[in-house]
Amino acid sequence: MLYRNLQNTNDKLSILGYGCMRFPTKNGSIDEPRTEKQILSAIEQGVNYFDTAYVYPNSEKILGKILSKGYYDKVKIATKLPLHMIQSKNDIERIFNEQLLRLQTNRIDYYLIHNINTFENWLKLKEMDIKSFINKEREEGRIVNIGFSFHGNVQTFKKVADDYPWDFCQIQYNYVDENFQAGKEGLGYAATKGMGIIVMEPLRGGTLVNKMPLPAQKIISGFKENRTPAEWGLRWVWNHPEVTVVLSGMNDEKHIEENIRIAGSALPNSMSEEELAMLRAVKKEFEAKIKVPCTGCAYCMPCPHGVDIPQCFALYNSKAMFGGIFPVWFYLSGTSKKSDRATRASQCKNCGLCERNCPQNLPIRKHLQETARNMEKIHLKVISGIADRVTYKGRKNNRAVQQF
Repeated sequence: MLYRNLQNTNDKLSILGYGCMRFPTKNGSIDEPRTEKQILSAIEQGVNYFDTAYVYPNSEKILGKILSKGYYDKVKIATKLPLHMIQSKNDIERIFNEQLLRLQTNRIDYYLIHNINTFENWLKLKEMDIKSFINKEREEGRIVNIGFSFHGNVQTFKKVADDYPWDFCQIQYNYVDENFQAGKEGLGYAATKGMGIIVMEPLRGGTLVNKMPLPAQKIISGFKENRTPAEWGLRWVWNHPEVTVVLSGMNDEKHIEENIRIAGSALPNSMSEEELAMLRAVKKEFEAKIKVPCTGCAYCMPCPHGVDIPQCFALYNSKAMFGGIFPVWFYLSGTSKKSDRATRASQCKNCGLCERNCPQNLPIRKHLQETARNMEKIHLKVISGIADRVTYKGRKNNRAVQQF
């Protein structure tokens, strides 16, 4: 197992992090004996970073139960504060204390604010005095490192990164999403600030393996170096020296062994130009499915009607390339300070200001109409309604959110 140091604290972290969102199941519930065997095997082979969250069903509780058997000194625990469930400082303190109980520990090594995707999200937490909470818990040793996970655009990422002395961040990054969300620009920006960088979705939830277009499969299988799509994807991320840890949601013994094997030799800056060129060719096969050729430069912003134009197009393209519900969810749950409502394409008033500023001369209004038709279909209204209630109006009690 290779390790990289977190810049601010010099923690020695395994380059492979264990994502605890999807433990193996049996008869509709988590298979605890199998989960324990997998986790202990990973620890024995050098994995020392475990990532969970308050909203991952039973994940914190089961992880705590396993690690409490004498393994806490061998690992670092990361968990997350669920931003969408926070209405007051009391909620912050209550949930944090509950997490300590679930994990059966007296400290969280890496504590993240979950999904700060708009700057307004962060401002609301500041109004709830999140900084004094963090400072108090750090002084008492119950939080060691503080960070945030992110799925918004790179401009917002920079603003959040600049507004607090974060120890680390967690971003989505892979060879297809090189310029999506925080992307390469955000990766480099975080590194210049000395932040540790935890990468999630290195294989796009498996879609860079399971949903690879046939021409892309042929490019990989025909390359002189015989590696699986998963290995190519992981090695590409680890090739970046700025990356501290790459998370993998491992729940299959074969995948765990493969990932640990790769993590034993994936050095930064070790890929040849020929290998990188091959993956660029694979990426082009994925990009052939995109709907809007937007580069995300954001010259079209701000929209006077609250539409996050680059984000709308990025999520629409993501859905077109990979399918799945997550692009739709993030699309439906976006907010803007101006409207305090969704930043969806359907809010476009056809003013045309965006098109005057677009360096690519894209017919933005036409693309926004297309995006709205495909991302806001009738069968998604239920999801939309839930997103509205959870993200914009808040909840009167946590039970409703947990049911969601």
